[in-house]
Amino acid sequence: MTRYHPVLVTLHWLLALLIIAALLIGNFALDPIPESDPAKIDALRSHMIGGAVILLLMLVRLVVRLRTEHPPEADIGISALNRIARLAHWALYLLVFALVGSGIAMSVLGGLPPIVFGGSGDPLPVFDELAPRAAHGFFAAALAILILGHIAAAFYHELVRHDGLISRMWFGKRS
Repeated sequence: MTRYHPVLVTLHWLLALLIIAALLIGNFALDPIPESDPAKIDALRSHMIGGAVILLLMLVRLVVRLRTEHPPEADIGISALNRIARLAHWALYLLVFALVGSGIAMSVLGGLPPIVFGGSGDPLPVFDELAPRAAHGFFAAALAILILGHIAAAFYHELVRHDGLISRMWFGKRS
């Protein structure tokens, strides 16, 4: 077998787009808006819905990943790098779940559902005062760094090693 299951391929690329978009929106669009600005509620609504969609798709991806056959792990020829690659892939899952979890914790502690989805009219909390805010920022930064490393490794495989590794996470005949 040379390729991943088509459902995994679809989820990989869809989640890549959604996660990168959520990271960029959270950092560059949502974070700079003051809590007193009414536009923050609309931005939060989009961000929270996006986070929920990411959580759902990540759970589906994890189940599909564990229940389908997949190609053998790539071997770069250096056992330590092979272990790091394996750990990095599982760390992507862990960080996404941690990021969503810290977002949910912030939402609950800040009383956001009635404000963002129910139109309660209550003021937004000061997010920096919520305990999970620091964790959310840390997980977002760690995930962004890991994604950049993942992309760099993919380019290394494609452009330096010429081993066709990226084609494994694309559509086509599986064997």
